[in-house]
Amino acid sequence: MSACSDAEYARRARYFSSADGFNIARPKVPAQVFAPQREAALDPAGPSGLIPLDLSDALATGFPATTPLILARYARIRSGEKLETCFAATGAIHYVIAGGGESAWGSEVLAWQTGDVFVLPGGAASHRAGADSLLWIVTNEPELAFSRARPPAPGAEPVGAVHYPVAEIRRQLEAIHRLPPDQTMTGKAVTFSSVALDRERTCLPSLTLAMNSLLPGESQRSHRHNAVAVTLIVEAARCYSLVGGARIEWQPHAVMITPPGAVHSHHNDGDRLARFLIVQDGGLHYHCRTMGFAYA
Repeated sequence: MSACSDAEYARRARYFSSADGFNIARPKVPAQVFAPQREAALDPAGPSGLIPLDLSDALATGFPATTPLILARYARIRSGEKLETCFAATGAIHYVIAGGGESAWGSEVLAWQTGDVFVLPGGAASHRAGADSLLWIVTNEPELAFSRARPPAPGAEPVGAVHYPVAEIRRQLEAIHRLPPDQTMTGKAVTFSSVALDRERTCLPSLTLAMNSLLPGESQRSHRHNAVAVTLIVEAARCYSLVGGARIEWQPHAVMITPPGAVHSHHNDGDRLARFLIVQDGGLHYHCRTMGFAYA
């Protein structure tokens, strides 16, 4: 194996002034609603497969990405069929929009039903549906792609499989709603974590996951934070968000992006509880002490 000369190593070097070193232009993360992808995912005649929510062209990442560090997908699985996935990620967050079935990886198997949340290690998995099923899957693949990093080796994952059954999610959310107002000022939400990440209170090391909610006639006060938000509307009627002054109407099972630092608020003008599932790159911001949450 030949080594480069000292001169060759030196030719690789580049130098910038302090102005050029910090004045790095990148496309902004857009406020976005993935309407066509939602329609494709909800098409009853659609085949089994993945529907990526990919903004890599707009973000100029060079790899698939919903936001710079997050990639979300819908996953359709027809009754009796199997969908194979392999994600180069630390782990994969799954929410069951509809249907039921089971997922297998290695020698392990996890059964799921409508409303469940579950997390699997990154890598290969097989998903079989007992009825027509629709899942929402979120990973940190762009985070690893940006660093040219490899996923953890089997058995060395920071998070093993975790299952959050729908009945327990409902029970936890009901408990949140019974808390006094001073403990729910920033939102009536259940945050998902695990034994492995009990200290961090995140779902994956870099990603946070929460089921947020709004009572009928309730609004969440305008605020901002440095973490991006990728939101799946779970249940909503006559609800909307204001993001940077623009009104975004909610549609069940639609996915929207709230850009980092954007002033936003959520509003329920309907007569039923609204629920929405939010993934953020908050784990990294908590670690770096840069979350920057503030009311507008």
